[in-house]
Amino acid sequence: MGTFVLRTLLIVLSILFGAQIRPITLHPLDLTGLVIGSGAAALIVALEYLLRGLEMNALLGGLAGLLIGGAAAGVVVGLLPLDMFSFAPPIAIQGFLFLLFGYTGMAIGAARGERFSLSSLRAAWAEGGQKQNFKILDTSVIIDGRIADVCETGFLDGTLVVPQFVLRELQYIADSQDSLKRNRGRKGLDILQRIKKGPEVKVLISEADFPEIKDVDMKLIELAKQLGGKIITNDFNLNKVAELRGVQVLNINSLANSLKPVVLPGESMKVFILKEGKEANQGVGYLDDGTMVVVDNAKRHIGRNIEITVTSVLQTTAGKMFFGKSDTADEATPIDQRPRRTGA
Repeated sequence: MGTFVLRTLLIVLSILFGAQIRPITLHPLDLTGLVIGSGAAALIVALEYLLRGLEMNALLGGLAGLLIGGAAAGVVVGLLPLDMFSFAPPIAIQGFLFLLFGYTGMAIGAARGERFSLSSLRAAWAEGGQKQNFKILDTSVIIDGRIADVCETGFLDGTLVVPQFVLRELQYIADSQDSLKRNRGRKGLDILQRIKKGPEVKVLISEADFPEIKDVDMKLIELAKQLGGKIITNDFNLNKVAELRGVQVLNINSLANSLKPVVLPGESMKVFILKEGKEANQGVGYLDDGTMVVVDNAKRHIGRNIEITVTSVLQTTAGKMFFGKSDTADEATPIDQRPRRTGA
């Protein structure tokens, strides 16, 4: 009902302003001005229908655009000599200018405001305008789970932003028919609950969405641009695309690799030989942080903890790999020969 009243009022005002336009060379009863006013009203209503698909988030942008457009119209009215328009009274020209600038500003502001959310504005106000403190979580890093451990250490500050479209993706995975995907999705939701309950960081659920963008990764990049924040991920492809688009990325895998122990060639370490390597007589073991260690001539020591000397270190995109040779392999004790506890 309210929309109908506003639309009717707008049409009536447009027709009244248009009716004031009477070119001096035409008969006083000429309906040219009335036709112009009716055409303007029809154009305004047509614009309204074109913009009808805007969401509620566009209201704030539309209001701001209306105020800016009105201010611009006031400047033009103040600078423009209206007596140069001899075919219409100044009130009609002023009315059309305010309608034109005001409605155009409102339309543009609403279209732009559709991309923003009130939650983002509240967060920006709460953070005192420090946009660099926003860190946006993607789906992969939530499911990975290590982000919760990083938060609990206190190394992260500011506000963690979880977009609604990421939550929807997590829920979709958690509802999957595939048991593996379902477990991963539920794990991600549990991780979010764990982070939210912790006092270390603030968590903001952002309602911002971008209907014209279908890909979730591109939505994350667009949101990061608007908030001036960083994306936290362990997705290699998202990392590269975001960097190309000028968005900073905090990669959990890069953090984990940087925290791995620094071992130089010639140093010794103990490693448990877990399986056979690709090359002849090689054995493969892993450190506590998951770093792979390839040991020459260690195939016969599978299932043993042995002392090795590091011969080289290889840096790959997935992390570091150590290569070594056995030092005290003969002194190693097989698992099946270790003493066992017996009951009393």
